Amino acid sequence: MSTPDFKPMRHAYGFDDVAIVPGAVTINPELCDVSLELAGFKFQHPILASAMDAVTNPRFISQYSELGGLAVLNLEGLQARYDDPDAILDEVARAGAEEATAILQHAYAQPILDELIARRVQEIKQSGAVCAVSCTPASAKRLSRIAAEAGADIFVVQSTVTTARHISRSPTGLNFEDLVRSIRIPVVVGNTVGYGPTKELMQTGVAAVLVGVGPGAACTSREVLGIGVPQVSATIECAAARDAYYQETGHYVPIITDGGLRTGGDLCKAIAAGADGVMMASPFAATEEAPGKGHHWGMATPHVDLPRGTRVTVGVRTTLKQVLFGPTSRTDGTENFVGAIRTAMGMCGAETLRDFQNVELIVAPSIKTEGKVYQLARD
Repeated sequence: MSTPDFKPMRHAYGFDDVAIVPGAVTINPELCDVSLELAGFKFQHPILASAMDAVTNPRFISQYSELGGLAVLNLEGLQARYDDPDAILDEVARAGAEEATAILQHAYAQPILDELIARRVQEIKQSGAVCAVSCTPASAKRLSRIAAEAGADIFVVQSTVTTARHISRSPTGLNFEDLVRSIRIPVVVGNTVGYGPTKELMQTGVAAVLVGVGPGAACTSREVLGIGVPQVSATIECAAARDAYYQETGHYVPIITDGGLRTGGDLCKAIAAGADGVMMASPFAATEEAPGKGHHWGMATPHVDLPRGTRVTVGVRTTLKQVLFGPTSRTDGTENFVGAIRTAMGMCGAETLRDFQNVELIVAPSIKTEGKVYQLARD
């Protein structure tokens, strides 16, 4: 009797499954370089703020830029649909949990206005910030032209899953090579989780790739669709594609781990797994500067037919400066992210983020609970 063939499965790891091994040499944290080079720009730290309506608006982007980072504006969000989006944000914040999604669906049913896109881009540019804007593939051709003409610096094309090859009924679907050539500003694409798709995207000439399918706090794609790969494994695979592409072409395309990051430890593990930077939303949604007033929702939440997200309440409990640089009295790793990265790099003897990508990671599912009985009892 022959042995039946069973579908093979490989193990994949998230942030809570792994730990960083300290190095044989240590460095003072202030000597560690945490800067990020992305799309021709250099930022003081590698933490990007996601293009979520509850997180970024022109005012937030300006304030975030003053703190050395890059924040992205959603071109298909409330900022591009309403002259005064604050009224909608207030309504969403006041709504009960059961009605919030319906309110968002109604709010996002209003048309995107070209003149508002141009105005938001100009507001960001006038503040002196790098202007990065985002939309989904379906709107990329039209909105990229408007954003580029208005002066945007970086154009992000973002969907739950992005590939270089896409089959549709449209004979002239989105082609990333054509998009990169046509708008003549750097194009960042995402999201992806695998070696092959990531390398193919890089071959189209994009400036960076976003990594992560469904890990965000406000995203329910993993529950609704069952699709996703834990972020550490996804980052390792995409980093391998980046390194292979660099060896073949001499062109380095950064990868940004996007979503699922909650603490400084998560950020450090993402970079140790190979990320050049990270993109976050929920930690920034809890700041005084965020427009969502202590609430947060994902891009797929307002989908009319199949919402894959929910409004989550994070509360207003901190400031942008505290989240990034401290000072902090919190012991849960949710503030002073840049300090956490510097300290971890110092413990591993890594002078740069590239050095930190090469430190050892181990599978350690007990790393957060070993010896922590009193902390667990307190919680």
